[in-house]
Amino acid sequence: MIILKVKQQKIGPILGRHPWVFSGALANVPEKLESGSPVKLIDEKDNFLAQGYFNSYSQIAVRIWGYDENEEVDDSFFGKRIKKAFDLRKELVLSKETDSFRLINSENDFLPGLVVDKYADYLVVQFHTLGIGKWKEEIIKGLVKIIKPKGIYERSDSKKAENAEKRTGLLYGEVPDLITIKENGLKFLVNIKEGQKTGFFLDQRDKRQALLKYVKGKKILNCFSYTGGFSVYALAGGAKSVVSVDVSADSLELAKENVKINKLDLEKCEFICEDAKQYLKKINHGDFDLIILDPPAFIKDRKKKKEGISGYRHINETALRVLPEDGILVTCSCSTHLSLQDFRYVLSEAGGRAKKSIQLLETYTHGIDHPELIPFTEGEYLKVFFLRA
Repeated sequence: MIILKVKQQKIGPILGRHPWVFSGALANVPEKLESGSPVKLIDEKDNFLAQGYFNSYSQIAVRIWGYDENEEVDDSFFGKRIKKAFDLRKELVLSKETDSFRLINSENDFLPGLVVDKYADYLVVQFHTLGIGKWKEEIIKGLVKIIKPKGIYERSDSKKAENAEKRTGLLYGEVPDLITIKENGLKFLVNIKEGQKTGFFLDQRDKRQALLKYVKGKKILNCFSYTGGFSVYALAGGAKSVVSVDVSADSLELAKENVKINKLDLEKCEFICEDAKQYLKKINHGDFDLIILDPPAFIKDRKKKKEGISGYRHINETALRVLPEDGILVTCSCSTHLSLQDFRYVLSEAGGRAKKSIQLLETYTHGIDHPELIPFTEGEYLKVFFLRA
């Protein structure tokens, strides 16, 4: 294991258990060090700090995956971490009603750069860094041994992937084109090969469940509806009608199928293939009692923060203008570069422009199967508010 010395004035974040070590914190970095190489971090007095893997010669030089000086990086290393993550999900999520969840949440499960989602009997893996990708064979071996899936499919095609090769394809067993999953007793068809992210937005499970208390007898508009997650829950909760709007015709077709497999009333549904931002401009005051806004990230990087904030402000203002008194707005942001407090301020501005007072009823962030390390604020991204206008 390669030893890297950390400058004494830079050890604070490591002692605070932040999982990233920046290049400027290191006193020495050997040349031609391969991404993924195990490294041991020591301070200037040769005291052990942590171990991880060399990430790259760019800004984030090392990603930490452990604090045990004597732990060896072998097959059992990855197996222990996979089992620990799986045990947590089995305790908190897995049940007869729910069989799908985030299994490995990257740094937050001490496997930085690795994301694994479980969909019923199948797994989807994403290698977000070149370094973690070097351990693909050992990781897949551990997943097969501990989870015993019928198939594992790779979706390392994220635009966020850092220094990683864009790869997709079957890694183990067999994977069908559509997988039927269970979530809180409801069924959903998931296309893990071509769907957004890994096929379904598992991090919204608790928010979809929370929606049930607001929908009975109400007219619902689900914007950026994708494959109809919120729409199915709204129908299951007794909504009077549900309109699902998405720019993808394929996603809407799958949304229809998700309504059918749950034996819900398709006649209460309307599926509109259109840009949700444009559709919002066409509706009238009182057309809907509850509006859901779950858009893709409007802020892709810090340079576009101002433009993204404008986008969030605009769609929320438009929705608030058309909601009747006591109408409900469920609004989401998955932009890492927009904090929860900043998002709340944007909504305050939107309410002022729409001449509406807004009550905050519920606040949600990451799901229970997406745990976050306390010091790793860079991993925060999801914010969901249930509002009453």
